[in-house]
Amino acid sequence: MTRTSFWQRIVHDDQLRMILIFVPPAILVFTIFVMMPMVQAGFFAPWKWSGYGPAPWALNEATDATFGKWVGERNFERMFGHAAFQQAVWNSALVIAVSLLIQLPLALMLALMIYRSTRANTIFRLIFFLPYILAEVATGLIFAFALDGNYGLSAWFSQLFGMEEAWFPLAEKPWAFYSILAALVWKYFGFHMMIYIAGLQSISSALLESAEIDGATNWQKAWYIKIPLIWPAITVSIFYSVLGALQVFDLVMPMTAGGPSNSSHTLVSYLYNFGFIRLDVGFGSAVGVFLFVTGVLFALVYRNTVQRGQ
Repeated sequence: MTRTSFWQRIVHDDQLRMILIFVPPAILVFTIFVMMPMVQAGFFAPWKWSGYGPAPWALNEATDATFGKWVGERNFERMFGHAAFQQAVWNSALVIAVSLLIQLPLALMLALMIYRSTRANTIFRLIFFLPYILAEVATGLIFAFALDGNYGLSAWFSQLFGMEEAWFPLAEKPWAFYSILAALVWKYFGFHMMIYIAGLQSISSALLESAEIDGATNWQKAWYIKIPLIWPAITVSIFYSVLGALQVFDLVMPMTAGGPSNSSHTLVSYLYNFGFIRLDVGFGSAVGVFLFVTGVLFALVYRNTVQRGQ
């Protein structure tokens, strides 16, 4: 193809023109803000480095040993042997379990109840979807206020049951992390509900009417027709739910900041607290590498098993 014909094709081909306009900036942004930090984390992981000054491998070991030091796999050994990290892994697994066993079934149940287009259902959809619109930090602050034993709902609960001392669930193990789980379910079930509603609305009404004529109950229509037909939407919802569980951070920090005694850390809040707050960029990068590998492995396995052929 000559240069003239190439430019003529760009002028006349709307799809090609849109690709050339929008794809290069997207690739550039993705490279700068996603790929480069991931590559850098891989380089920093074998070093003990505070993050200040030149990159650790550019330092003179004889004169700048205090700024950067090669430690090899010791950052990973320290990470896997750290009790707080083990608790963070358990907490992240608990988030996944609660998402799959409570949040998604709740979202599916509500979607089956209100997916039809009526005025009342529209109002309910708005009410259930509103928590998802809130910023994570705002949600965390709301729950932190509500669960404060001095003036929140927790104080009212303490008075109602005649407790001698005010109850501070965010300051007690394991109530602190249970509170975070409740906030997560409240915030995100509406998002998954809308995914299911979109799938349910695409089901042919003639198919449901035929099943009803044949004597199918509402439960049978849901179990044998609706859920199988929206299975692709359910698999996408599960995918988002698991990856989102591995990235929980913004709710943890305003509610507990990982306390009490590091009992409510997730993987990302653990990375932030022990890697960057304590100026140990190499260790934080090692945690980031572990988190990245975990997410990639899940995505590959899930795509090649559950979502194969979709």
